[in-house]
Amino acid sequence: MKLSDFQFELPESRLAQRPANERDESRMMVLNRKEETIEHHAFKEVINFFEEGDLMALNNTKVFPARLFGNKEKTGARIEVFLLRELNQEQRLWDVLVDPARKIRIGNKLYFGNDDSLVAEVIDNTTSRGRTLRFLFDGSYSDFRSKLTELGQTPLPKYITRPIEEDDQERYQTIYAKHEGAVAAPTAGLHFSKHLLKRLEIKGIDLAELTLHVGLGTFSPVEVEDLSKHKMDSEELIIDALAVSKINEAKAKKRKICAVGTTVMRGLESSVSSSGLLNVYRGWTHKFIFPPYDFSIANSMITNFHTPKSTLLMMVSAFADPDFIKHAYKVAIKEKYNFYSYGDAMLVI
Repeated sequence: MKLSDFQFELPESRLAQRPANERDESRMMVLNRKEETIEHHAFKEVINFFEEGDLMALNNTKVFPARLFGNKEKTGARIEVFLLRELNQEQRLWDVLVDPARKIRIGNKLYFGNDDSLVAEVIDNTTSRGRTLRFLFDGSYSDFRSKLTELGQTPLPKYITRPIEEDDQERYQTIYAKHEGAVAAPTAGLHFSKHLLKRLEIKGIDLAELTLHVGLGTFSPVEVEDLSKHKMDSEELIIDALAVSKINEAKAKKRKICAVGTTVMRGLESSVSSSGLLNVYRGWTHKFIFPPYDFSIANSMITNFHTPKSTLLMMVSAFADPDFIKHAYKVAIKEKYNFYSYGDAMLVI
């Protein structure tokens, strides 16, 4: 398949600017792959599609406040710095995106905070927009991270044009987030409330957690028509022995295994043995899934509605059949489902 196969017209009004009032009351489209049927539900009804012994795999990564605003030395120009990845803890080295990129050169210093309590020096130009910064900070590492948290903002996607609000800090985070390291939320998980998780537990639906620290690679545009030539940026992935044991047991018993989000699906598919079982994993993945693709672990998935030509749409199309997804997206637009990070959900069974 080609990049142009994943183009469709998405009205701007369908890009969700705010989350649903309650997490589990967003809408949910249910796609049955075998019957090729579409149903419309509230997300809290997801429990009705799973039985005792089934399993949901969750991504417990935690978003950190990755967006900083600083001023360039001498000119005072306002510069946005988006923290992507810590390269060296001891030297305070980070890969970042800067905006506007044309104003930043190697050797420039940037000052953050009203009292300029944090300073960074540009030491490398990695891409047209990317830079490597060395933060100049005298305190301990924990004090440095506290300073980043203090000065940083919740990294809402750029399409959200309204100002950041107080509850974004909580709502752009899953309720089971544990391990800090993501610069974007694993958005399928945003629909789960504490109450819904408790109901799943009472019904006997097992939960397994892995950690995939979402980076901008997940959202980077595909710029080649031949999908086999697209390279995903690497993202850190950790799958521990407990998750592996739970998931392989559910697989052996032929239970439903639901990947909650494209990040979970990509994580699971990054660590499969030759016999089709999940392995323990700690490292980085640049797995890119597009049609056709044979999935090894999950047999159902929860995901949000994705933007045209995105790698996320390609993965869902590989899981559910491209033509069926194309039809479902037409229905979603007609029925006014909300798209993207704060949007509605899709369950594919």
